[in-house]
Formats: sequence, C-alpha cells, structure tokens
Amino acid sequence: MHEAPPVAGRSFRGEQERLLGHDIEFQDLTERTLNNKDPAYMDDEPRDETIGGYVSGVDGAPDGAPDNGEHGQAPPVYRVYKRRWFGLMQLVLMNIIVSWDWLSFSPVANTAAEYFSTTSSIINWLSTAFLFAFVVAAPFTIYALHTGGPRLALITSSLLILSGNWIRYAGTRASPPNFPVTMFGQILIGLAQPFVLSAPTHYSSLWFSPRGRVSATAIASLANPFGGALGQLINPFLATSPADIPYMTLYIALISSVATIPSLFIPAAPPTPSSASSTLAPTPLKQTLHLLLKNSNFILLLLPFAIYVGLFNALSSLLTQILTPYAFTEESSGIAGALLILVGLVTAAITSPFVDKYKNYLLVIRVLVPITAFSYLAFIWAPGTRTVAGPYILSSILGASSFSLVPVALEWAVEITFPAGPEAG
Repeated sequence: MHEAPPVAGRSFRGEQERLLGHDIEFQDLTERTLNNKDPAYMDDEPRDETIGGYVSGVDGAPDGAPDNGEHGQAPPVYRVYKRRWFGLMQLVLMNIIVSWDWLSFSPVANTAAEYFSTTSSIINWLSTAFLFAFVVAAPFTIYALHTGGPRLALITSSLLILSGNWIRYAGTRASPPNFPVTMFGQILIGLAQPFVLSAPTHYSSLWFSPRGRVSATAIASLANPFGGALGQLINPFLATSPADIPYMTLYIALISSVATIPSLFIPAAPPTPSSASSTLAPTPLKQTLHLLLKNSNFILLLLPFAIYVGLFNALSSLLTQILTPYAFTEESSGIAGALLILVGLVTAAITSPFVDKYKNYLLVIRVLVPITAFSYLAFIWAPGTRTVAGPYILSSILGASSFSLVPVALEWAVEITFPAGPEAG
C-alpha cells in the first residue's frame, strides 16, 4: 500500500494510524445495520463514497460494493456507532453523581459540623478521605480498564456508589448521628471515583474516531466537576439547618441509585473497530509501567497536572472555610464554587472542538498553565477584599483555564504515551 509522507504536526497516535494506512472518514450506522449479521453486508459500501480506499457513508443500509485496494484486497473500513452516545451519556451521568457525592458536605460544612457535634475541620476530612481513597483505587482502576474495559469500570463504580450512599445515609440517620459510619460510606464512594474519572480516554479511544476523541473525552471528564457545581449550588438549600442533613443525604442517595442502573446495559465494545489504533493488542501492564517511567514527556506533564488537580480539589473542598472568616455566607461561597465550575464548563465546550480540529495540544497547555498559576496566586488576596467581585472573577478565570486544560492534558497524555493503553495515560 502506498504511504504518504508524514504530515507535520500530526499527533503520535494519529501518525501511527497514518503509518497503518488509516487516514479515513468514519461512518455512523443505524441499529438496522448493526443488527445485520451478514459480514458481507457490513462491509459493502458505496463505491463513489470511497475516499482513498476508506468509507465516508451515511446512515442506512449500504448499497454498493467495496472499492478494492491496489493489490486486489479490500481496504479496511472502520466505523463508529450511534450506540456510543449511550455509553458516553452514562459516563457523564456517573461522573456528575460521584462528584456531587464527593462535595455533599463541604458546601454545608458548618451546618454538618453542628449536626455531628464536631468541628468543620473534621467535616473537611469527608472530602479529604474521599481523595485518599481515589489514590488507593487507582491501580485497581488501571487493571479493570485494561482487562474489562469501560463496562467493568462502570459496573464496579456503580456498586461502590450504591453501597456508599446508603451507608452514608444510615450514618446520618442514626441516633445520635454516627460520623464514622458516614465516613466509611464516603470512602466507598471515593473508591468509585477513579473508575469513572479514568474511563473517558479509554472509552473515546474504543468507540470514537480520532476527530471526535477530544470532544468525547471533554464531555465525560468535565461532567465530573459539573457534579461538584451542583453540590455547591444545591446542597446549601437542601440543608438550611442541622436537622436537614439526613434529608439532604437521602435525596442524594436516591438520585445516585437511579443513576447507576444504566451501567448494566453498556456494551463492552463496538461490533467493529472505530479506528486503526483500537485494533492494536493492548500493551501488557508491566510494559506499560516501564514505558511511562522512561517517558520524560509524560513525567513533565504529570507533575504540573497533578499539582493543579490537587489545588482545584482543595479549593473546591475548602472554599467555604476559606471565605467564611471574611464574612462570606455559605450561599455566596456556593456561588463562587459554582462559577468556578460552570464558567469552566462553558469555556471547555467552546475550546474543545477547536483542539479536536487542529490537535494543537501542546500550545494550549503552554498557554493555560501560566494563566492557571497566576490565578491561584491572586486568589490568596481575593477574600481579603471582603467583596464578592474578587473571588467571583478569579473563580471564573480559574474555571475557564482549568477546565479547558483537563481534556487537552488527558488526550495529550494518551498521545505521548502511545502505545501504552489509554487507561494508563
């Protein structure tokens, strides 16, 4: 097969697909096509829709024959399926729920502290323990995604979220309120988070074409902080007094339980590959770890990204405690937290399609990292102004830069660690 010269600026994984001869157009199939079991039917494509030996088709049954390659062999055809959106939406839903669960008590820390007869610092440990649980579960997440794919990760997360929420409710409903039981439920939910937060890159690599992966990853990944925004906005109104804490926990448990049900119906993999890279055998985990440790680009990306994720999680968890000494109410702190997330979501929705189109990952990272750094530095003095303008403006800037950075950094990590699996990157 004739190979075109390398294209400047192409991503590592994209270049691998070019070398395999897979610069292709992708086709959505209707469920009627998916359910047809005849392999010849699945492979027949309109001759006049073929571009460079690959298919750009429309929904519905194909009506032509494949265009043979130079040596009389039919070129490979890769497709994306409409059912991929069902799995993506479930990833979105699970990320929203698990993040809302994480910030259940932080927006009402003072109220929760009064209910449990403890201090707000102790209540903060509900969020902190959740994050430590994430670290503990991370290796198991990589193994689950490597062996069972996104479906196994979603089901595992669903079971942990379901059990953790109702254990938390039991702790808040006990008389007197049982904080250790509530903490145990919170830790179980924390163990669930990496299974859904790490799945988007693997899912998009499995189900989406290269030109749609950044957007798919952004949609699923950024749903996680959107759940935090819901918690920041809604929870202060659900728990206006200490007696409301059990009811707030019950409402969240009910919503979380319903959200876990669709995970049981997620397909394990598409019927046919979505791209050339998805046809490659997964790299063994030991070899993947060896590749990551030797990859200087990955280490250089890991360090600032890990620091910024830690800073963002700390700010989200402790925003009420940061602003309360300066006469800010829980409601105004919740608005600042919501701005941090909602402005970020809107900005990421605008920037992600452009990154998807031009693949300029590194340029975006180099622009956004300094903006994020200076915003965190300026936030040190923002509460001291004792006006909402400073925290609200800086929260918006931080959200815009941080949320635009997340999907880009995740996809860039997958690119620079190829052929390591996307679950590791």
